[in-house]
Amino acid sequence: MSMAKIVLATVNARYIHASFGLRYLLANLGPLRAETSLLEFDLQQRPVDVAEAILAREPKIAGLGVYIWNASEIAQVVATLKRVRPELIVILGGPEVSYEVEEQEMVRLADYVVTGEADLKFAEVCRQILAGTPPAGKIVAAETPDLAQLALPYDLYTDEDVAHRVIYVEASRGCPFTCEFCLSSLEVPVRQFALPLLLGEMQRLLDRGVSQFKFVDRTFNLNIAASKAILQFFLERWRPGLFIHFEMIPDRLPEALREVIAQFPPGALQFEVGVQTFNEAVSRNISRRQDYARLEQNFQFLRRQTGVHVHADLIVGLPGETLESFAAGFDRLVALGPQEIQVGILKRLRGTPIVRHDQPWQMVYSPHPPYEILRNNLLDFALMQRLRRFARYWDMVGNSGNFIETTPLLWSGGASPFAAFMQWSDWLHARAGQRHGIALARLAEWIFVYLTTQHSLAAAEVAQSLWRDWQRAGRREKPEFLAPYLTNVHVRMSRIQPVAPKRQARHLGKVTAA
Repeated sequence: MSMAKIVLATVNARYIHASFGLRYLLANLGPLRAETSLLEFDLQQRPVDVAEAILAREPKIAGLGVYIWNASEIAQVVATLKRVRPELIVILGGPEVSYEVEEQEMVRLADYVVTGEADLKFAEVCRQILAGTPPAGKIVAAETPDLAQLALPYDLYTDEDVAHRVIYVEASRGCPFTCEFCLSSLEVPVRQFALPLLLGEMQRLLDRGVSQFKFVDRTFNLNIAASKAILQFFLERWRPGLFIHFEMIPDRLPEALREVIAQFPPGALQFEVGVQTFNEAVSRNISRRQDYARLEQNFQFLRRQTGVHVHADLIVGLPGETLESFAAGFDRLVALGPQEIQVGILKRLRGTPIVRHDQPWQMVYSPHPPYEILRNNLLDFALMQRLRRFARYWDMVGNSGNFIETTPLLWSGGASPFAAFMQWSDWLHARAGQRHGIALARLAEWIFVYLTTQHSLAAAEVAQSLWRDWQRAGRREKPEFLAPYLTNVHVRMSRIQPVAPKRQARHLGKVTAA
């Protein structure tokens, strides 16, 4: 094991997620890059073991990336590092420690915190520390870097990353919108990387065999000329298995983009479309601008005239959103037909102006990461818990790709999809008593029981639907509960697009010390 003056480390949500921020910091360390180790962990690993791995490199400086998904774990890592080796210089960075720093125990324990986009500032702080002239204060604010001055990190993706992990890339930083729940609203102005340089890097990744690209731009289709050039680049190099993810502004899809998008084969593109709410008054409450008529037209184009996999987002708990309002929005989105609807619970991210609604709407959030809302004056705690279960069960049933044909049976006969799924969610929770750890076969059996007893659907019809869904992932063994209904039944398999990889929540504009 090689020793290092500097260790860059973070805890990713899952192994498949590679830390883009760490790689930016390493790429921009200059001469110190050769004396730096990059260590990545995931939430399955214990904080004490993370600390052990860092200390084994005997660094002088440990730079740790702190995000909403790893804040609790990194806090424990910091505490362990400073107890075992008090002389180790610990530098924190990332969105979780870029705001409200005075309230955090891990900030008190750390030696320095770099706030903002630390691609260049982290290197500067390390040089000062190693030269014996450290910064005067604990909190070091990074200036917004000129993207033209940044060394790009793409050569730091290893062969193992290419083979097993999502490869994150970006064409721009910043967001022009001011949605109050989102850290991206604080990242202005929008800045674009030079296209020739970026596309050269993309070509090198393609040449290395990368087949899945996840663009982390918050508003990929803001600059139409750049968006079209990037799409055209990948279209001209398309090969079987190539998959590209973009986050799109839902009401901005001019003909120049439509023409290119329509040429991609089914399953090659995934668009993450943040609808968040269909309630115009709620949109105004959170300073969100959205043309709903144009949004619906764009959805219809994407679903009817392209093979794009559409991932749409709605948020539970926004100020002014009633249960009835959210239900109407959910039903409206279901009618538009995206392959995935991510039902998110509102989070109070540090630094976001959503806090201005705390008193008028009696917004109460959990004090622990990920700081989800617990109640407000329109949705009490019990109802919020039901909606939390709704979101989890929808992910298991509606988004998983395991029940593509069977899910719509829950609202067959013209029922409201939201009301029907909420009824199923309540029924399932009464029997399962949990939101996690439900085996797929057990879940399928519960769906069968529910549809045949509570909805009085014909058992043979439901069984055949579930069996076709069951086989889509290549499964051939018949679940025992279906066997009596599948005797001499000829099942015709249907082809579907592969389920796209889930996104990793992130705010790249705050990639300070990780």
